[in-house]
Amino acid sequence: MVMHRTLGSFDTTAIGFGEMPLTIENNLGHSMGIETIHAALDAGCTHIDTAWAYYCSGGEEQTGEKLVREALESWKGNKSSILVATKVGHFRNFTDGRPTWGKDGKPEHLIRHAKESAMALGVDTIDLLYFHRPDPEVPYNESIEAMQQLLDEGVAREIGISNASVEQIDIARNILGEKLVAVQNQYSPVHLENEDTLQYCEKLGIAFVCWSPLGGFRHPYDEHLFDPFRKVAENHGVSYQQVVLAWELAKGEHVFVIPGAHRPATILDSLKASDLNLSDEELAYLG
Repeated sequence: MVMHRTLGSFDTTAIGFGEMPLTIENNLGHSMGIETIHAALDAGCTHIDTAWAYYCSGGEEQTGEKLVREALESWKGNKSSILVATKVGHFRNFTDGRPTWGKDGKPEHLIRHAKESAMALGVDTIDLLYFHRPDPEVPYNESIEAMQQLLDEGVAREIGISNASVEQIDIARNILGEKLVAVQNQYSPVHLENEDTLQYCEKLGIAFVCWSPLGGFRHPYDEHLFDPFRKVAENHGVSYQQVVLAWELAKGEHVFVIPGAHRPATILDSLKASDLNLSDEELAYLG
């Protein structure tokens, strides 16, 4: 059984499924996307993470949210147990002919896009709605006040923030109070710069959700940083990716991971990290 933890008012799996690879560039197609989400759900994953901006640059908007809705509607399991999180505040565009990510934290746009997200997901109220990324052209408190309005209007049940600093966590908490239940920041062996927010969330009793917990696939990084994890993996006879996820989950009961996947085999391997127990010596070795 996949490990469960408490995220706000939800009891859900500590290993979620990051939907993004299924609907941005280099995805393997619609059918493979549905098959991959179904495989995760069949294996006991109850935590799906998507976003308004998970679509190919220049293509149909919100394809990630629409794929999640279709996958859930066609799945035969207990849908009431599934937490679906989505995010607003990003969009896709082209810069110098390359697909890129634009920021938009304008309150009126966050409100409109959140309502569009609810429609795309086929729900009246979004389980968990994140503010995707701070917009340097909009005061942070104004964006968060829009998220509060979405709570007040019943568009979202609970709120998270993503790509946030300690200072921004404090701003959000001052506005949202206990309805701020999660911080989703990048964290992995190649991205340790958010250690301060991971520890701060533990102090506050807020969930810390690691995005790209395996390093990500869109940007190059030093593969040698995973060598210690490969060594431990050899001793256990598992993939080094499982070791990475187990190491992250061992950082605290407030930690969640949302690895992405292009195909069923990948997410099924990641979900097995729930069964991997690392010794104190191994955790000390991994850092």
